[in-house]
Amino acid sequence: MKKKLKAYKIKANGLHFKELNNLIKKAVNDGHNSLNIVGVIGQRYIGTGLNKKIKINIKGTAGADLGAFMDGPNIVLKGNAQDAVGNTMNSGSITVHGSASDVCGIAARSGRIFIKGNVGYRAGIHMKEYQDFKPTLIIGGEAYDFLGEYMAGGILAVLNLNSKEQYLPSTYIGTGMHGGVIYIRGNVHQSQLGQEVSSLKLDSKDEELLYPRLKEFANTFKLDFDKIIKERFIKLLPLSHRPYGRLYAY
Repeated sequence: MKKKLKAYKIKANGLHFKELNNLIKKAVNDGHNSLNIVGVIGQRYIGTGLNKKIKINIKGTAGADLGAFMDGPNIVLKGNAQDAVGNTMNSGSITVHGSASDVCGIAARSGRIFIKGNVGYRAGIHMKEYQDFKPTLIIGGEAYDFLGEYMAGGILAVLNLNSKEQYLPSTYIGTGMHGGVIYIRGNVHQSQLGQEVSSLKLDSKDEELLYPRLKEFANTFKLDFDKIIKERFIKLLPLSHRPYGRLYAY
């Protein structure tokens, strides 16, 4: 019987981000498939460009571009994250047991990102999809302005679980959106939406698409799935796949 290897531990305290990432790459190249990184204080690019199915557990505050361009890793962060979580990620998963800053999920191509808390501005900007490759970004708390800006594909859901307010503190939602779908738990004023999206009710196909992902989200963070779906959801879809076509095409 093959003996299970212990997770390889890396202490990030006081390390420059280049030093830390070199240690991570070395550990992966040496064959370790599970890493525990502790003492992270703002180091950038953790997990960036890795293309193996490995587990990376992080404790601390991750800097910008956590998991950028990655293809396969499963990153779990016990803490908060700065900008651009999952920037242009190809596959794998990122789970943040805290909040994240701006442009979370920017240009993600596939895989999934779960944020338990809040996110900043422009979450889901330019997410995209191709055939069966659809990125999923679920935000448990609030999201701020330009949510889903220029979104070209994928599934973006905001659950607004941490607020007593019925409406998101977000304006210009879906500005420039031309693909994918946004789900918002609660209500949205028409004045909060960009001109390129329409607000619709969920149907059975939406439930088939959204509910399994919400159940996984609830299980991940030990939340009550039934309580989450008890609240009303709305669906935002783009009015056109070429919202600016008339401006640039002759």
